[in-house]
Amino acid sequence: MPLKRLRVLVVDDEPLARRVLLDGLDLVENIQVVGEADNGETALQQIGRLQPDLVLLDVQMPAMDGFQVIRRLKGPLPAIVFVTAYSEYALDAFEVGAVDYLLKPVSEDRLGMAVDRARRARRRPRESALRVERTLAALEGRETRTVAKLVARRGLDYYLLDLDDVYALQADGEIVWILTSRRKFRAVHSLGRLEERLRGTQFQRVHRSVLVNTNRIRKMSALSSRRWLLILTNGLKFIVSKRRAPLVRDLLL
Repeated sequence: MPLKRLRVLVVDDEPLARRVLLDGLDLVENIQVVGEADNGETALQQIGRLQPDLVLLDVQMPAMDGFQVIRRLKGPLPAIVFVTAYSEYALDAFEVGAVDYLLKPVSEDRLGMAVDRARRARRRPRESALRVERTLAALEGRETRTVAKLVARRGLDYYLLDLDDVYALQADGEIVWILTSRRKFRAVHSLGRLEERLRGTQFQRVHRSVLVNTNRIRKMSALSSRRWLLILTNGLKFIVSKRRAPLVRDLLL
């Protein structure tokens, strides 16, 4: 008996991230993508109107994150697969009833596996509960990741970069570059989104288009009473804007 087509909604605030998921779903059999949303409010509207079988839901979204979307849903839940760049969100995902979670960058094989789990969960509710139990057991005792990674793209490949390896992030129009000691990668998030994710880390905005890893600053030179030149350990140079100068000075001096 042929499988029923699974109706899927893709939710992520980043266009590139949605494109990756949509391209991956093109390779999965018996899938019908019924829509996509770029924020939590639109996701709620789409779920209510389209009644998807499965929602691929980004965890980190501004204004309303993926968990808040689930809490505001009314009526029977569709199967939920959370998509996140941080593995520590997995436990929270299962607590609100997700059948699986995907770590960015999402591979085609892993996406197909999550879709298969969603199919089985819709047919067998008890199996979904058992899967949660097994997954929690597998995650128990793993070392908690205290340093987040940044998802970066170079050509058709995606990389997970440790924060210590990133020297700066620089916006060039719509493109954001992740700069390491010798190479640069294209970010998959906007600079504002990256600043939000990196709040509380060693990264500091020094200009409207630049975030700098303060651990990689080798030298600061005063260009005037309110302007500074930063030189990083790999030779990269950035001018601190007048607006940001007091923050950087207080942080580093």
